[in-house]
Amino acid sequence: MSDQPLIRESLEDVHVTILAGGSGTRLWPYSRRRSPKQLLDLFGQGSLLRNTIERVLPLVPWERIYVLTGPDHAELIRAHLPELPSTNLMLEPSPRGTAPCLGLAALRLGAQNPSSDVMISLHADHVIADADAFRRGLVAAVTAARTRYLVTVGIVPRGPETGFGYIERGELLSVQTEPRAYAVARFVEKPPLEQARAYVDSGEYYWNAGYFVWTLSTLLDAFRAHLPNVFRSLETVLSATDSQTVDAAAAWESITPVTIDVGIMERARDVAVVPGDMGWNDVGSWASVYDMLPHDESGSACLECEDLISIESSGNLVHAPEKLVAAIGVEDLVIVDTPDALLILPRAKAQQVSELVRLLRARGLHDHL
Repeated sequence: MSDQPLIRESLEDVHVTILAGGSGTRLWPYSRRRSPKQLLDLFGQGSLLRNTIERVLPLVPWERIYVLTGPDHAELIRAHLPELPSTNLMLEPSPRGTAPCLGLAALRLGAQNPSSDVMISLHADHVIADADAFRRGLVAAVTAARTRYLVTVGIVPRGPETGFGYIERGELLSVQTEPRAYAVARFVEKPPLEQARAYVDSGEYYWNAGYFVWTLSTLLDAFRAHLPNVFRSLETVLSATDSQTVDAAAAWESITPVTIDVGIMERARDVAVVPGDMGWNDVGSWASVYDMLPHDESGSACLECEDLISIESSGNLVHAPEKLVAAIGVEDLVIVDTPDALLILPRAKAQQVSELVRLLRARGLHDHL
């Protein structure tokens, strides 16, 4: 960006937190605990986590980028990101949802920085085609957040998707941003197809990507108002000199899991949305991976393939890095081969992979997770 120094100067109070605690179960068996989705190079351009960091580096330096994860992934991320200051890897003791995770991060940042400082929350495992549009949306959201709004960056929808939550925009806000900011009228859970089509046709709804911007004091005030028990538990965790002490561990485990959307954003009053048209994809299933890969003349795609031979077959996604795959008379399948597991399913059933992972866990097949 040609105006990078100017932008950085105006964002000297901004900190970026990146949620990187998941294992990407919907991309099993390629994504595992030992090789989680955010650390995979799915499209030959580096890992999703490193790409996320590179998108924000024109705005903030490494010193103000923080990765939020759990103990299972801590060493993997440290090895993957040697540039990240050791104190900028923030660990949550166990999964409790995004609200406690982000609340604890805000308390940790607030202990070292003014309460008026701005915190950006991003996910580690998304793909953005237009990084400039992404950054413009964040800068606009920072401006709105400084006026005491809890701000989300909504994605201009490409079509009537039923797998995402939606954000309905309300009145245009007077704060001067580009793109402009709107009050949030409401958040909507994943709608049926006809409702999603109506949302898209109205032009007043955006996909909820889970990107948020707020000042530390605004967010912590919202915790005090809407999740007071969680806030008190987080204060106990923060005040302990060692997060593994009995008091800290008990306080953390006492928290009922809750997302930041449900716990804070859907309950708060001063919530704003900044729309972004940035070529966003959450890479949320094997069907999404298929959509993003180049296709051959039969419409099939290879993530990594030794070789693929198709006869009267089309629309298949194949990952088999060490063997030839021959397909005869099959269509729209996902075929993922790894050393210890083979997955085959219709592309239309891609969302059910997470159900399969839950079944593996219930059967105690932890070596395959």
